[in-house]
Amino acid sequence: MSIEVGSKLEGKVTGITHFGAFVLLPGGSTGLVHISEIADTYVKDINDHLKVNDMVTVKVLSVDKDGKIGLSIRQAKEQPEAPQGGSPNRGGDRERRSPRSARNERGPRLSFEDKMNRFLKDSEERLAALKRSESKRGGRGGRRG
Repeated sequence: MSIEVGSKLEGKVTGITHFGAFVLLPGGSTGLVHISEIADTYVKDINDHLKVNDMVTVKVLSVDKDGKIGLSIRQAKEQPEAPQGGSPNRGGDRERRSPRSARNERGPRLSFEDKMNRFLKDSEERLAALKRSESKRGGRGGRRG
């Protein structure tokens, strides 16, 4: 069976490593699902998501000349329709950082103005602390001997 980039196949997990999982595909060939392609969320331990002998649906991402096959479980899942008229096949950077997962992992999203205000406040506090420590040590403009 010829394995083509973009096709979806059923496979069996044959091995798990710290960087991904090996999947036996129809026809006897084996491909690798990189840890970043296992789930839409951050995967710290692959064993939380997959076990050896699990049957999985994978999408073929690449087939190298030397026979290495790159696979994705994450992209093999049916993508829900994107809101606001966007396409389900989004651009690379936005695909990994969805607004929902960003809010769940890092707290509420801040507007540009809020980020700028936080930066200015932190910057002023650091500058004041630096000036205090310089005056104690005799920093700039201190006596020269």
